[in-house]
This record gives sequence, C-alpha cells and structure tokens, in this order.
Amino acid sequence: MAFQVKGETALVTGGGSGICLEFAKLLIANECNIAIADIQMLPEAQKLVEDHQSSDKTRVNFQKTDVTGLNQLQSAFDLALKDFGALHIVCPGAGVFEPPWSNFWNLNGGTDNIITSFYKTIEINLSHPIRATQFAIDSFTRQNLNHGAVILVGSIAAQTAVFAAPLYAPIRHAISGFVRSLGLLETTHNIRVNAVAPGVVKTPLWADDLEKEKWVDAEKDVWIMPKVVAEVMMNCVQKEECIGGTVWEVGAQTRMVELLNDPGPTVMGHPAFNVKVAVESSLKLMGETYGK
Repeated sequence: MAFQVKGETALVTGGGSGICLEFAKLLIANECNIAIADIQMLPEAQKLVEDHQSSDKTRVNFQKTDVTGLNQLQSAFDLALKDFGALHIVCPGAGVFEPPWSNFWNLNGGTDNIITSFYKTIEINLSHPIRATQFAIDSFTRQNLNHGAVILVGSIAAQTAVFAAPLYAPIRHAISGFVRSLGLLETTHNIRVNAVAPGVVKTPLWADDLEKEKWVDAEKDVWIMPKVVAEVMMNCVQKEECIGGTVWEVGAQTRMVELLNDPGPTVMGHPAFNVKVAVESSLKLMGETYGK
C-alpha cells in the first residue's frame, strides 16, 4: 500500500553516496527520519548526519556497516529501531559495479579466489538486499505496523546483457525476479516491495572508476542525475500506481518494466554507447588472468 513518508523512519544502506544519498536527502526534506548504514560516507553525507543528529524535526543517524556481514546488517536494523522506535521503509541500496577487486574477468584476483570462496560483488549486490528484505519484512511484522515498504536498486542491465559485467548483469536480473516474486505481499500484508532500474547515473560507481567512465560516450550518452532516480524511489513508497512487485526503469523517461515481452531500454540515459571499449578492456583482462 502507498503511504506518506512524513513522520516515518527509513533505513538506507549505501546512503553515504550516490543514488541512496539523494534518496536520504529527499526523505529528510519530507520529514522522514533516516538511519544510514554504509561502509563510508562522502563529506556531504557526513554533514547531513551532523546537521540532523539532534534535530527536533527530522533526525539522522549513521552506523558504519559492511553489508556482507549479516551481523552488521542486523545491527543496523537494531540501531534504527532503538534510536527511532519504529521502522517503516527499508532501502538496501549499497552496491558495486563489478570493480577490479571483484570481477568475473579477473580470475582469482582481488577478493574473489579459492581461499575466500565467494564473489564479493554477489555478496554486496544480491545476498545483502535479499537478506535486508527478509529483515525488513520480519521487522514490519513484529511491529504490527500494517504497512511497510522495501525499495531495491536494480539496473537496466536486468533488461539486457553486459559482456563486460557478467556478474553485475545477472545479479540485476535476479533483483528484478526477486522483487516481482514478492509482489503479492502488498495484497496480503500491506508490504510493498519494488525496485528502480536506472540507466547511466552520474554516481561514484562511474565517476570513481576511470576504466568504466570510458564506456560512456560524452557526445551520445546522457547522464541521469541521482536525484531523478531518488524521486522515482520516493514514488515507489507514496504513489498508488507503483504497486508491489513492479520495476521502474529510469532514464530520460520513467516507465514500468513489463514482466513479459518488454521491449528493453531504448531512450537516452539508458545505454552506454561506448561498449566497444568495455569489451576490449574485458578481453584484455581475460587474456592476462585466464589460461595462465
């Protein structure tokens, strides 16, 4: 069910930067308390916390959290409930864009090897939002709220294939499938679970990675600003038409992604036109690490 965020409390992982920082700012502007859980924060996010820690109107707290540690993730939920007394909205938005230290083409490099026995990208981008959604549903039910919202951050990669990011893309496919599978919760328990699927968004995921920034053609591509995505995330909570189980693509325009026979992303702000560079970079890394 749709509800207004004013006077409510939200937990946002990844709120220290990017899309989720903009979502946190928008929630605060609408008088919603925020618990931010992230491994680090931009100075802008730090100031946001400092300015609202003891506010009489809207408060913000921060807990340093590695979302791959389930005990740390649970602690973030516990702190939000302790500090604010209730929890109504959860956004498990922390994520990475298949960085060099957790990359399919970097065989046994970085954090992903036979000793660690996992893929960090999968732990952050898939295991964490699934577990956080479980925690959210459990929390909403225990509180007897009769409403709650979970907003996941997907990607247009869920509507396409990405040779240069063969971990990231199927994870986003999984997020869409996960969200769609939980759509019935809005009818049975007034718990809405949905997702946004943004295109090329100007966030640190792109700006802080010089290799990935080359994927974007400055003349053909259009950057989507994080605030635009955050506004759609707000709609996912407050608008009746954003029913549970739906995925909302965000580019130069916003649309609901169809479950069957969806045409895929086509308008500006969706594709990165310089994909040839991405493929060449991946093949180079493959040549350096595979078959050696």
